[in-house]
Amino acid sequence: MSLGKIIFIVLVVVIIIATAFFGPRFYRVNQMIHLYDEGKISENFINMDKIFDTIPLSASPRTFTFNEGTFNLPETFVLDGKEQNLLEALDYFETDGLIVLSGNQKIYENYWHGNTKDSKHISWSVAKSFLSAMIGIAVNDGLIDINKPITNYLPEFNGTGYEGVKVKDILQMSSGVRFNEDYGDYNSDINRFGRAISMGTSMKEFALTLTNEKTPGTFNHYVSIDTQMLAMLLQEVTKTTVTNYLQEKIWNPLGMESDAYYLIDNTGMEVALGGLNATLRDYAKFGLLYLQRGNWEGEQIVPAAWVDASHYPDSPHLQPGENPYSSSSWGYGYQWWVPGFPDTDYTAAGVYNQYIYIDPVTNVVVAKTSSNHKFTAEREYSKAAHVAMFRAIAKAVSEQS
Repeated sequence: MSLGKIIFIVLVVVIIIATAFFGPRFYRVNQMIHLYDEGKISENFINMDKIFDTIPLSASPRTFTFNEGTFNLPETFVLDGKEQNLLEALDYFETDGLIVLSGNQKIYENYWHGNTKDSKHISWSVAKSFLSAMIGIAVNDGLIDINKPITNYLPEFNGTGYEGVKVKDILQMSSGVRFNEDYGDYNSDINRFGRAISMGTSMKEFALTLTNEKTPGTFNHYVSIDTQMLAMLLQEVTKTTVTNYLQEKIWNPLGMESDAYYLIDNTGMEVALGGLNATLRDYAKFGLLYLQRGNWEGEQIVPAAWVDASHYPDSPHLQPGENPYSSSSWGYGYQWWVPGFPDTDYTAAGVYNQYIYIDPVTNVVVAKTSSNHKFTAEREYSKAAHVAMFRAIAKAVSEQS
């Protein structure tokens, strides 16, 4: 065989091996880059398992079914002193699904953009609030002391931005870790993180590279990797996976009616910071759990004191409004947002307008999924508009009851 043929065969073999090894990674990176494209975003958000590796959650063996009621959405809501049409706003923000609960009664449910009651929609950062509930359960079981440094539990993070940072400061997005969460900036840390995970970097490896820029517990700055640190903590103290813990402690007790799944990294670790995919009805059940202060059909699933603390900004840097010690106009608790003024309602929130909104005063839960490709350009406007819509809905529920 000639030297030329040998070189050709070697090159073919190298190309085949490289394609087999790197091909799926380059595919995921390409899909990640185009995940939010206007013509693809709504389909992508209910088909994340076709793009990324996943780990399943199973429907509860005993399904909880909402009582049914009727409700007419209000025609308008007020934003910045101007009356807006609510249905037009839902359309503008590319709403995929909307459920309204009055207590444990489902009084409104609707879907758009090819979504149905069975669609498993990406939660994005709404998943953070689920993880908070799991941390609260582990605290109640004596497995975690939130006033201790996370490096007491995860010593491998000594020498990183998380060295000596209290678990509570991480819960309250006040770790002091340097991180750019701008989804509209291709070179931001959050987008760099997404590309790294797609190429096979583990979330732990990524977290180990982060540094500190502020004194922990003094400034509220949203850092998604903070939540992933909490997931690593949970996994360490419970000696099981986040998926198994969610299945046992929340999914089964609440009678979740559908299977769900987490996105995972190359080590099998759940993307707990935003990778939960579930149906809108099951998101709404989680909202009802918090509306009921962690109690479900007489069983205390999440400690009531933990639920209360989760939406109580207990330090100056966590207060809503113009705050020199926060990078957000919303207040913050334990992985839950407090829009403020008044501070009686609160919400789980994810990018591209995913929400589980809770108003204890009117006894209302609103669960909403969306595929709003305009989100990065209109983040603050869309946040304000959604709070105004949800408050108008809650008011209408109380008036129609």
